Amino acid sequence: MKHILVVEDDAIIASGLVYALEQEGYSVRHCKTVKEAAAAIADQKFDLAILDMQLPDGTGFDVRAKLSDAAIIFLTVVDDERSIVKAFDGGADDYVTKPFRVRELLARVRRTLNASPDTTNITIGDISIDTAAGKTYVKGELAELTALEYRLLLVLATHKGQLLTRTQILENIWDSAGSFVEDNTLTVYIKRLREKLGESLKIETVRGVGYRVD
Repeated sequence: MKHILVVEDDAIIASGLVYALEQEGYSVRHCKTVKEAAAAIADQKFDLAILDMQLPDGTGFDVRAKLSDAAIIFLTVVDDERSIVKAFDGGADDYVTKPFRVRELLARVRRTLNASPDTTNITIGDISIDTAAGKTYVKGELAELTALEYRLLLVLATHKGQLLTRTQILENIWDSAGSFVEDNTLTVYIKRLREKLGESLKIETVRGVGYRVD
């Protein structure tokens, strides 16, 4: 499970963001100030931090300075080029302006986490996924998957043991052009994935809800 630190002093924004992230299966810790964030960072390790740029006792950069190897997404109401450049120079992996769409931010979270070094290789059963190369191997043999089949497998594999609703899966395989895969298409691709991977991957159907792999 990935651990995410959210540092945001706006209660409404924070509650909605924390809820959305937890629904995606992330472990989330919310702080409202730099001081609270410092205590949280001393207490546990985070894979990703979503930082508001303007905080009651400092800035997102102050929190960033206390994080060693977590990926960073900055949140801000300022969208001028100078601020964006400063954010990236300050170690940001991504930069999101307010107001933002939750689904877009979740997509950015997934992209940022999947780009992290510790997710380069994913193993589930007899299947090995090399995310850096975008290739899948079954018992050492390369599996010929389409781009959408690969993304679907990646979603299932990174949520091993978790029941994912059809909506969660569809949002996770939202393509880079912003087009959504239709619900009926998901059923077809689940079937194709089962055919190509055979007994190497058991995809359990939870009728009326979604899917789970173990």
